Amino acid sequence: MNSVSSIEGNRQLLDGGAMFGNAPRPVWEKWIAPDSKGRIPLACRCLLLNFDGVTVLCETGIGAFFEPKMADRFGVQTPSRHLLLENLKAAGHPAETIDYVVLSHLHFDHAGGLLPTYQEIQAGNDHLVFPKAKFIVGETAWERALHPHFRDRASFIPGLTDKLKASGRLILVPKDPLPEPLKSRLEFMTTDGHTPGHMHTLFKGDKEKVFFCGDLVPGRAWVHLPITMGYDRFPEQLIDEKARMYQRALGENWLLFFTHDPEVAASHLKRSNDGKYEPAQDLKALSHYPV
Repeated sequence: MNSVSSIEGNRQLLDGGAMFGNAPRPVWEKWIAPDSKGRIPLACRCLLLNFDGVTVLCETGIGAFFEPKMADRFGVQTPSRHLLLENLKAAGHPAETIDYVVLSHLHFDHAGGLLPTYQEIQAGNDHLVFPKAKFIVGETAWERALHPHFRDRASFIPGLTDKLKASGRLILVPKDPLPEPLKSRLEFMTTDGHTPGHMHTLFKGDKEKVFFCGDLVPGRAWVHLPITMGYDRFPEQLIDEKARMYQRALGENWLLFFTHDPEVAASHLKRSNDGKYEPAQDLKALSHYPV
């Protein structure tokens, strides 16, 4: 049976104002309550796909690679433990069983889970934690990581592209051919509003399609078209990209998967009587959810 599961990694806390762009605090704090420092809790949730004898992991979250000072700055929760690896193992899919890891882009809160914990790195163990997986990255996102803009260069992990290239298991889309087991089930599409070449995975199950939103729609609060993040490179373009994606999502009844929503893993999409896009039929977690 084909199925999808939500796998939690280490969570983080980020400034609510930065996460909600030009939305005023009296508005966004009703959606996600901030702490005393104005930070909001954010999941770093990954999507596990099991189909046709293949196991694919979309994203790896923030991981636990940060030194203590940086882990505190970004509010990394449980920074001494690699929760993604622990939760994958608990779900019956330890790291060595993952066939493919799809990375929407290489910002640290989406790719940091590729690395061991800070303590392991200090002890000399700095290998990629998925020993046999092939790593699928969009070609444009890869180039962005190699040559970041001054504005977002702090979002990338120094040396990570070298490790991925040295692994010999890197697949750049669309330059490199997609492996046969994936061609009929996965569709990749890109948006550029958050970061150039942000690659989204659409999984085509037998019953339902599941769309990995990434930072295009980090969670339910961002489903509303005008809501964007301060981290987005081109907010107006991102709004247009959301609108185009929503048209297809509604027509095909996609299940939208949220990586950063603190409470809900996935929702369907609906339009209210006044035409606004809203999340519907929330699912707090997915555990071998049949698709």
